[in-house]
Amino acid sequence: VQLQASGGGLVQAGDSLRLSCAASGRTFSNYGMGWFRQAPGKEREFVAAISWSGGSTLYASSVKGRFTISRDNAKNTVNLEMNSLKPEDTAVYYCAAVGGGWDATKEQDYDYWGRGTQVTVSS
Repeated sequence: VQLQASGGGLVQAGDSLRLSCAASGRTFSNYGMGWFRQAPGKEREFVAAISWSGGSTLYASSVKGRFTISRDNAKNTVNLEMNSLKPEDTAVYYCAAVGGGWDATKEQDYDYWGRGTQVTVSS
């Protein structure tokens, strides 16, 4: 699976941003999808995951209630809607695909990764 994330940018605290990840190469609906992020000087961390059908989702506590993950299997895309952004959300955001359990939260569980997209939130 080839993944390409897009939609990052520079926004102010309180703003919203929508990230998209386009997938190609294999049957997209066979994979759970996740978003991770990596801030400068920090390890990459789990943000959100969505099941194969899109019927189940999982969020990190730091983004729950502000971020929404969704997918469109017909378009081979997964999105991350980010609201009420905070400066601490500043990071490079990555999308990833997992062939095993969709609710994986560890990066080593994911099989495919896209290049990241930078999100910068100014105060």
